[in-house]
Amino acid sequence: MVNIGIIGIGRIGRVHGESITKFVKNAKIKAVADPFLNDNSKQWAASLDIENTYIDYKKILADPDIDAVLICSSTDTHSSISIEAIKSGKHVFCEKPIDHDVKKIKEVLDVVKTSGLKYQVGFNRRFDHNFKAVKDAVAAGKIGRQQIIKITSRDPQAPPIEYIKVSGGIFLDMTIHDFDMVRYLSGSEVEEVFAIGSVTVNPEIGKAGDIDTAVITMKLANGATAIIDNCRQAAYGYDQRAEVFGTKGAVSINNDSNSTAVISDKDGVTGEKPMYFFLERYMMAYAAEINSFVDSISNNTPTTVNANDGLQPVLIGLAAKRSVEENRPVTIAEIKKAFNLSID
Repeated sequence: MVNIGIIGIGRIGRVHGESITKFVKNAKIKAVADPFLNDNSKQWAASLDIENTYIDYKKILADPDIDAVLICSSTDTHSSISIEAIKSGKHVFCEKPIDHDVKKIKEVLDVVKTSGLKYQVGFNRRFDHNFKAVKDAVAAGKIGRQQIIKITSRDPQAPPIEYIKVSGGIFLDMTIHDFDMVRYLSGSEVEEVFAIGSVTVNPEIGKAGDIDTAVITMKLANGATAIIDNCRQAAYGYDQRAEVFGTKGAVSINNDSNSTAVISDKDGVTGEKPMYFFLERYMMAYAAEINSFVDSISNNTPTTVNANDGLQPVLIGLAAKRSVEENRPVTIAEIKKAFNLSID
């Protein structure tokens, strides 16, 4: 049994708390911590039989009975708490991104490398049954040599403007999942990025210095071309689709819905809309990623989404941001050089 402490019990922290309690058999949540701890959060913890609730997360790090921590706090705390937790001897699961600052991510990588501890980043879509089916087909060689990868990712509604202002921008907040998915599905690294973007959902997003609609094309090291289209708002729900096309064929996935029922009548043929939001679409993926993390601790095996997997999508996101700003293709090597990272 792996004893876990959760740092940060906002929306995503509670998602993990509930999924671990219901679906992760080899783990137990011993404590949670949140600087905004209140009666409501204490009641939530009690409903899951979590014994200890703290305002100060350092109490979790100081507990010798806690084996691992889940870092679900605000993004600006991820890298610093990661380093503290590793130095406290805890295995770490960190929600994405590790940080918006490449130098801070590199500091985490350096500490992890010498620690002998497990570190996993929360790119939960890798554990979704649909995306995994695409990955398995590609890895089995069923579509041949990859030629084109297409990913569509559109949210049902834009987040609040106050969140937009601190999100790091669409590429480091929303598209970062899709950058990771390109690497996951292809098994290859991105070499060059060209992105265009606009504000089509809410002019306030533009005033906040961001865009809400984007198309990104990428050259991959394996010779394939990847295309991502994003929008912060889709009237019909949460739109998550992907296709990998190759020399032997193609594999694609469509959206999940609550049922596959189709009604045919005099007015036409209609089916259900996609599931409305990520909590519905990916709930079981959250449980699967923590099961994988716990297994890596129990069996002393590498984590399936490591610290480098947390770094690479940020580099791609920074390249996409520069591409939009300068209206030109940007190589990942250029971004690495800017941060004195080894180029190999």
